[in-house]
Amino acid sequence: MLRIGGAAGFWGEAAHPTAQLLAVEGLDFLVYDYLAEITMSIMARARLKDPDAGYATDFVTGAMAPNLARIAERGVRVLSNAGGVNPAACAAALRERIAAAGLALRVAVVEGDDLLPRAGEFADRTEMFTGAPMPPRDRIASMNAYLGAAPIVAALDAGADIVVTGRCADSALALAACIHAHGWAWDDFDRLAAGSLAGHLLECGPQSTGGNFTDWEQAGDIARIGYPVAEVTADGTMVLTRPRGTAGLVTPATVGEQMLYEIGDPRAYVLPDVVCDFSRVTMEQVAPDRVAVAGARGRAPTGQLKVSVTRADGFRGGMVVQFNGRAARARARAFADAGLERARERLRALGAGDFREVSVETFGGVCGAGMYEEISLKAAVRHDDARAVGIFLKELTGAALAAPPGLHFFTGAGRPRPSPVVRLFSFLVEAGRVHCRVSLEGKAVDFAPPEVPVREPAAGPGTVPRPVDHARADLVERPLEELAWARSGDKGDDVNIGVIARDPALLPWIWAALTPERVAGIFARYLEGEVERFHLPGTHSMNIVLRRVLGGGGVASLRNDPQGKGFAQILLARPVRVPAELVAGIDGNVDGDNDGGKA
Repeated sequence: MLRIGGAAGFWGEAAHPTAQLLAVEGLDFLVYDYLAEITMSIMARARLKDPDAGYATDFVTGAMAPNLARIAERGVRVLSNAGGVNPAACAAALRERIAAAGLALRVAVVEGDDLLPRAGEFADRTEMFTGAPMPPRDRIASMNAYLGAAPIVAALDAGADIVVTGRCADSALALAACIHAHGWAWDDFDRLAAGSLAGHLLECGPQSTGGNFTDWEQAGDIARIGYPVAEVTADGTMVLTRPRGTAGLVTPATVGEQMLYEIGDPRAYVLPDVVCDFSRVTMEQVAPDRVAVAGARGRAPTGQLKVSVTRADGFRGGMVVQFNGRAARARARAFADAGLERARERLRALGAGDFREVSVETFGGVCGAGMYEEISLKAAVRHDDARAVGIFLKELTGAALAAPPGLHFFTGAGRPRPSPVVRLFSFLVEAGRVHCRVSLEGKAVDFAPPEVPVREPAAGPGTVPRPVDHARADLVERPLEELAWARSGDKGDDVNIGVIARDPALLPWIWAALTPERVAGIFARYLEGEVERFHLPGTHSMNIVLRRVLGGGGVASLRNDPQGKGFAQILLARPVRVPAELVAGIDGNVDGDNDGGKA
């Protein structure tokens, strides 16, 4: 059995998980996922200023440096995409730390994902979701292909103790560990799908162990939450757990939320090495904080790699302030309108164009036993010229003394500044056109990637839950949160909401209630595209995908929630009609005595 610990889920992750996971008996691998599309653009800008920058420095200084001796002593191997846009520099910094500690750990580097020097070769490519043309070269900040597990496996086979990559599929790190340890063949697609699922469950750290969980109170002291450990057998089945002595919660519900997180069609989850079908995956509580996961299926990969391009798209800026008192929401709006009017007058006087986008959002409500309102206001703009954004920020601040009463805010570093907008552009490239390079301690490692013909990722057959009888006389209305768990996340400008029934008998009723039309109506304020939904009978769950709903997503968006992390909470508050007899069976699931059951 192979034990893999997931020690990081984003750039900025806490440093303590490494030491926590190194205490796990029999641990074989640590995997660290640091990268997102926006992270790549930040790293690219850093490398432009300093050729030795462009990687996740905290991987070297926070995760590795204090723990290198323990890693060497335990014989634990480390896989990380902390290399960002400069994996060679990351590896060089690591080697300095290893040498200073008097250790003999060997560091391998995987390169070849960075296609920016070859951008001219792909000038004719169009955006895979919108059909937009490739942006001009001078507006592109980064261009990186998502690599698969094969070059990482080659580095491990060559004897690497630590492997540093640039952009790769998040799950490829754990999949590579499985392939290397168990000797899986590249055409054993069911096992490759199982290893990819293990990676997907590990890639967001404690989100599998009670973090960001609907019933978050059950996770206990989140300051002491345990990071996930996947125990993967040679046949691809696994158990997900957490280290002893840590807080958190591992149940089919916590693990199921993570499986559904940030995916589209669960029957065709496309990765570089395999097209996964998670629709019939099962999860079972086999012991406290131990969930058995099985049933992932796979098909041949597409022979294509996704390429993420980040491009400059003007500038943005905004402020968040608070108002309280009578009609606080109206006061906040009046303040924002005044700042906008003043800014637009100055732009007209300068002969400059209007703002490309304006976003004004208010949040909050009544408080003080319903006697007054407490409102947060977020006002933001986008413009091609940073100076225009600066004018808005100055005029909004300057309107403070003329504002309606009740304006207040937390003071700190002064007025916000304009920041560059980075927009995502994605396209597909034939895998054979991406030339990976693997080196171990500076020496090239022979690497011949599997040859895969180009094909379309056809989804397997879909299912739907059984029909329900809306005419029953015993139906009662309950908030979705009393009937299901849910989590949401982003993929570019899209959002997915995974919904898991607390009792399998409830799913047909939830499915019947959450039609694409109703979901579209709930999010009509934001939605520009379509709503799709998919049934996962193995976990009695559904995945809802909302297209073009984030105003561009990431830092391209002016929204208060540009990554859709709160969309599930909006949906969970909505009422669903279900038979009264089913409600009685799930009442305990919300107030803390539920162990997650079986999915």
